[in-house]
Parts: sequence; structure tokens; C-alpha cells
Amino acid sequence: MPVSVRVRLGVLLAVVVVLAGVATAAVVHASGRAASRADDQAGGPAVRAGQISLTATAGGGAAAGERLVFRTMGWGPHRDELVSVPAADPAGPRTASGVRCLRFHAAGGTGICLRRAPGVVGESYRAVVLDAALHDRRDFPLGGIPTRSRVSPSGRMVAWTVFVGGDSYADSSSFSTRTSILDTRTWRLDGSLEDYRIVRDGRTYRSPDTNFWGVTFADDTHFYATLATGGQTYLVRGDVTARTVTTLRSNVECPSLSPDGTRLAFKKRVAGLPADAPWRLTVLDLRTMRETALAERRNVDDQALWLDGRTLAYALPGDYGSDLWTVPADGGGSPRRLTTAALAPAVVG
Repeated sequence: MPVSVRVRLGVLLAVVVVLAGVATAAVVHASGRAASRADDQAGGPAVRAGQISLTATAGGGAAAGERLVFRTMGWGPHRDELVSVPAADPAGPRTASGVRCLRFHAAGGTGICLRRAPGVVGESYRAVVLDAALHDRRDFPLGGIPTRSRVSPSGRMVAWTVFVGGDSYADSSSFSTRTSILDTRTWRLDGSLEDYRIVRDGRTYRSPDTNFWGVTFADDTHFYATLATGGQTYLVRGDVTARTVTTLRSNVECPSLSPDGTRLAFKKRVAGLPADAPWRLTVLDLRTMRETALAERRNVDDQALWLDGRTLAYALPGDYGSDLWTVPADGGGSPRRLTTAALAPAVVG
């Protein structure tokens, strides 16, 4: 064999050995990272296995029994599980349920859990209706990536939104959503709010570019949501029985109705802010239509939750992916962190 051929073969063999070593090291490193993510991380929230309920705890009255249930985000064996903490001690030890959800909400003893479908190759998701003990009642396939969910105050009606194209509300030209409403008494499913009649300026409105998201229920018949069409977003009031939505106001996204039904918290797109971070939390008085900008000056891409009639909770990016923050709903005060490594909260009890 000529010397030049032997040299080239030797170089090729050396390269193969080096690449094999790099690949092995990468696999070992990835395996180590995966294993470490299954372990509780130092400094993360304390989580213990247990049982949780979506109804009031015994003794002490309703206020004493109020709890927050949310998706815990800290690395460890309970990551992505629904956990419970006393509402009075939101940063305290968490009781984990064993039920994993990407998005979650609960009211009236009913929960809605949007989760990855187990045992399916690729990304597939389902909407699962939960009873008060977090047992599955019925589930439905989702046609996209989970993003929003809500339950009516009585627990009868549930709604969810998924991305079916794109993955961000920031670029209104590149995403598509599908929002569904389900009656858990009759199991009637309205698969898409795009099938509802849209009333704008007193007339039926039709357009192929309509998108809906961010349902919030007033009762088992009426709701508010966001409609996007023609490059604008609108607050709409919906009627499940009449299968209609009526536009009320522009530039309202992800509304959240206050417990007394008089105000809506929402994210408002503000001119001059970056295109990928355009929103500020705002509260709308439904009687006067007066807006109040809140003290949170950071970009909030979330559907805020009313902890009570005075305080809003919402998610912001954190070390584990997401932390929960609060701000007064009257425009005063200042934001404060409610708890770390948390997403998709609901007040129960």
C-alpha cells in the first residue's frame, strides 16, 4: 500500500475515533442532565407527594380552606404536576398530586387539564376534564399546542385554546388558534368559536382570518374572549346558547373577569413597545369602560387570575421557566413575587 494511502487511512481512523468519543461524551452528558432533572434541585421549592382536592378543606371556614393549585415547574420527580399550597402561604411546601398538566384551571369542583398524550410518538395533546379529586372524567383530542384554559364559576362549562399554527400571540400575522367550549353536564362540545356568529357594529361579520382565545366565563351561558381579525384584536361578549359573539372594544387580549363580574383584567398592546414584548396589564371597568394601567411595567404574556377582588396573579419568566407574581388591581402598589417555579394557578376551596 502506498505511503500516501496509509497516511490518509490513518487520519480517517483518527477522525472516526475522535468523533465517536465526542458522541459518547454527549450521550453521557445528556443522560446525566436528564437524571439530574429528575432529582430535586437545591434551592428549589419543597414538594412532597400527597392528595389534593378542588373543593374546600374541612374545618376553619371557606377562607381558611382556600388554596392555590398550579403546575409546579421546579426540576425533580414532581415537575409539571399539579400541586397545592395554602392561599395564605403560597411560597410554602407543596403537596403534589401526581397529575401532570401543561395548562390548568379549576372552579366549582371541576378542573380542566391540558396535557401531552402519553405513549404517542411526536407532539400530541388532550384536554382532560377532572373531578374534584383530580380523577379523569372525560378527555378530548387537541389539534394544537395548549395555551389557555378556564372553567366557569359553577364548574359546569370549560374552555381551552390551542395554537394550531405558530406559537406566539406577539406576531398576529403568523399564528392561528382554536378555542373550544365544553358543557360538562351534557358533554356538548363547541369545537371552535369560529363557528359562532360574530356581531360587529350591529351587523353580522364574516372573515376567513378570525381567531379566538382567552375565554373567561361570567356564568354558564355568557363569557368574554379575544377576537383577532383584520390585524386588530377585540374584546367580545359571547353567548353559548345563542352561539354568538359581539364585539365590545378593541385592543383587549386574554381577558379575566373579576369575582364580582364588574371588571376585566387584560393585556393591552401598547404602541412603542418592542414587537415581541408589547403588552401591559390593564383593568377595564365594564360599567364606565374606563381603563386603569397597573403597576406591573414588564411585558405580561399571560391570562391573569384574580386571587380576590383586589389582587391579580400572573406568570413571568423565571429560573425554572415561570414564576407567579401579583399586583394590585387598582393601579397602585407594586408587583411582588408570589411563588417561584409555578404556572397556571387556580384558587380553590
